[in-house]
Amino acid sequence: MILNRVLKKGSLLGILTGILLGSCAIKYSFTGTNINYELTKSFSVENFFNDSGGGPANMGQLFTESMKEYYQRNTQLELVRNNGDLQFAGAISRYSITPQATVSSQDPNLPDRAGQMRLTISVEVEYLNMANEEENLKRTFSFFRDYDVRTTSLLQVEGELIEEIFENIIQDIFTATVANW
Repeated sequence: MILNRVLKKGSLLGILTGILLGSCAIKYSFTGTNINYELTKSFSVENFFNDSGGGPANMGQLFTESMKEYYQRNTQLELVRNNGDLQFAGAISRYSITPQATVSSQDPNLPDRAGQMRLTISVEVEYLNMANEEENLKRTFSFFRDYDVRTTSLLQVEGELIEEIFENIIQDIFTATVANW
């Protein structure tokens, strides 16, 4: 009898707690966002241009579409053409390939050569949060991937490397903007 009363009170407490937490304006998700969906309903992404002087011709468009897709997949925000509640703009500012590891030549008359190269991409991002201007930011995000030039050429791996680098940069942008970690 006493046990039944305790269980009923515990159940009632659990239901009330659920209702109170469910009515909060800020919704947390498994992707780690803390977006106030009552104030923020949309986002827009201006075309990111490739100002780096390197990389494939479609790299800016690839980055833009990847950003849109990532935010659509990981938030409840609606993508709008322009003037979203959250606005993203920017450009790819760096695309560089630099040697990372050298391989000694077997012939003392020949110079050492690169064994590993590094592809680095940097993206300048301007983020505007129309509901909370304190969260606005302008920052450069950068990431790199190495590849072995002894077994492959840049042409063979460039698309895959760019995709991996963009994925990491976009995750960093997401964390800095809507995850607020």
